[in-house]
Amino acid sequence: MLISEIYVSRQGEGLLTGTSSVFLRTSGCNLRCWFCDTPYTSWNAKGSQQEIVSIIKNVSKQAEENNVEHVVVTGGEPMLQKQITALTSGLKQKGLHITIETAGTVWHPVECDLMSISPKLSNSTPSVERAGEWVQRHEKTRDSISTVRRLVTNYDYQLKFVVDTPDDFPEIEDYLANLEQGLTQQLKPQQILMMPQGTEQTELVAREIWLKPYCEQQGYTLSARKHIEWYGNQRGT
Repeated sequence: MLISEIYVSRQGEGLLTGTSSVFLRTSGCNLRCWFCDTPYTSWNAKGSQQEIVSIIKNVSKQAEENNVEHVVVTGGEPMLQKQITALTSGLKQKGLHITIETAGTVWHPVECDLMSISPKLSNSTPSVERAGEWVQRHEKTRDSISTVRRLVTNYDYQLKFVVDTPDDFPEIEDYLANLEQGLTQQLKPQQILMMPQGTEQTELVAREIWLKPYCEQQGYTLSARKHIEWYGNQRGT
């Protein structure tokens, strides 16, 4: 697999915020979100090819040395990796709790304790000036609601939306209504997360001012980007 980095830190987003975890970041993505904060795994994907056995050994060693029970498989888009099934199976055999961070565009049968799905709204589409032909590819790929339904049905989940402005709210509500139409059970509001867009603490706080009342009204969970507050926007955190 093409691996960008492996490190120990605290989860900064979602329902497990604050949980010490080994982060396993794959490289490569099928989208080009303009606000991507890990361009070294998407716009300019870099990393090293590593064997599955070596990756599992490295992750489990770091987990043991740091007394950590959680691993976060992220990217890029980790579900693009064909070896993701074998990887998660090996990590589960080590007794680790597995979170997978995905945009919900690709399906593979995996071992996963928390499927962290971040559907990409129209606010994610880059400009033609920056992305060229990737604009059409991004628009065609970003919304795979059938894949998201499958993930929500088969795994414990959190749905995490990146919110840029209040104008995003109607699109989010339409998306959730369409998603729920194909499910046998209703979505749980507390598992629907709203995360402010931004990589600077000041802009995150500014967006939380209007995002928090919306979450309270709808029963959603406000997901702050705590790692930005703790460490700033830098790799290995």
